[in-house]
Amino acid sequence: MSSVYEISTERERLDIALIHDFLSTSYWARGIPRAVVERCIQHSLCFGVYCGAEQVGFARVVTDFATMGYIADVFVVPTHRRRGLGKMLVRSILAHPDLQGLRRLTLATKDAHGLYAQFGFKPLEHPGNYMAIHRPDLYRKSRTQKTRLAKTVGRA
Repeated sequence: MSSVYEISTERERLDIALIHDFLSTSYWARGIPRAVVERCIQHSLCFGVYCGAEQVGFARVVTDFATMGYIADVFVVPTHRRRGLGKMLVRSILAHPDLQGLRRLTLATKDAHGLYAQFGFKPLEHPGNYMAIHRPDLYRKSRTQKTRLAKTVGRA
């Protein structure tokens, strides 16, 4: 059934509203502002999944195009799931000419380990070697701060 679908890296085809709507309700980017999504897209290699002119999936790779890449924000809209589009998307990412020769390609997932394992992804061999700064409430705090600022400015 995936013959009616195509994947494109043409940035101008991306449906920013769809991407923002999905990400802002996802478990990993809940509340993300549209401006942040736009900046993410601008600075990533993006993959859109399309059924005709309609975008039905997305993923992006943050990369230096030489040594490393991080796969992020992978999704297929619910009405188009269970059709092999996740596999098609990962396959397209791994086959992209600009991503060949990377020493390390990483991702994080809460619920799609089985999908990525089919393509050779494994849990980190030495997770203790990796460190992160994680701010899970950043977008929520940003909205709260803007609301407070608006109220303060409104009083002045």
